[in-house]
Amino acid sequence: MLDGLKRLFSGPPAAPANDWDGIAPWAESRQFTMRVVQDEGFVVDGRLGATPWRLEWGPSQRPYIQGQELRLRAELGLGSDLHLVLMNRELQETLEKAVFEQYVEGVQTRIDNQTPPEMRWLVMFSKLPGNEMGPLRERYVALSSTKGWLVQWLEGPLTQALLALRVEAAVPVVLMIGRGRLMLRTALAEPELPVLQSWLRLFETAMREARRVANDSPDSISPSTQPSLWPGSALPGDERKA
Repeated sequence: MLDGLKRLFSGPPAAPANDWDGIAPWAESRQFTMRVVQDEGFVVDGRLGATPWRLEWGPSQRPYIQGQELRLRAELGLGSDLHLVLMNRELQETLEKAVFEQYVEGVQTRIDNQTPPEMRWLVMFSKLPGNEMGPLRERYVALSSTKGWLVQWLEGPLTQALLALRVEAAVPVVLMIGRGRLMLRTALAEPELPVLQSWLRLFETAMREARRVANDSPDSISPSTQPSLWPGSALPGDERKA
């Protein structure tokens, strides 16, 4: 499955940038920790209140993102049965086409664990109707194992933060919760500081809003049984597909 996706999204990869002026001083000024991974990218660790997050810029871990990828992730301790994803509409249409070609017209009969979870969820869960997406419906689609949780999460600040993004419609954007973790992925050829800051603002808003919904729905919080996010950097060669 992954080989087929890589062929579908194949293109010339962007070369890693080697000049990150401004990022290290910014991280230090915010009391974040930055580490450069030679010939790969860098990792920045920070916190929102008591909750740690990790920002990574490096080679893509997803076949639908070519070249360099920006990843943000945080352990939120949410219930392991909560799964939701928001992605830009162009990516959703492309992934659904890939699923159809692979599993309907192709010879594969089931989706395996090598398929990215956000792609599996497109098959498993119903999309939020456009009238419930509000102003996001023109650019994004969203789906979840728990519709009410998703609706509450998108209310207010998170929707406004998504609308404030300056990103082309064709750029892959995935914001998802699964295995108790919040994750953001997007294509980013060059890690310019203002762009990193805008994605971090969005991610921190998503963290706050997830906490708000979780506090309103205590049964959505449960101890995670998944391995910790933090034993080491996902750069280079992270094999985890979360």
